[in-house]
Amino acid sequence: MFVRIVKMSFNPLKVDEFLANFEAKKRLIREFEGCEFLELYRDKHHTNVFFTYSYWDSEEYLENYRQSDLFKSVWAKTKPLFNDKPEAWSVDKLVSIE
Repeated sequence: MFVRIVKMSFNPLKVDEFLANFEAKKRLIREFEGCEFLELYRDKHHTNVFFTYSYWDSEEYLENYRQSDLFKSVWAKTKPLFNDKPEAWSVDKLVSIE
């Protein structure tokens, strides 16, 4: 399993549109094969900056999602809302303490 972190910065006037789309699609993303966890975070000081954290069984599952009609439809609505280039990282979780 690995973690995918995506940082997204939106036009402040488009934040509500992003949030509405995320709300509509979050369950479908989370239930996509290989996705084990999904969270959305918002920067406390830059309220137009968001981060998604998702856990995937393997990079192959993430790539399957990225090639899916679901991702393409989500991305088509999300991409025009950006005010900066998104950044993404794929990382391995080494330690988790609860």
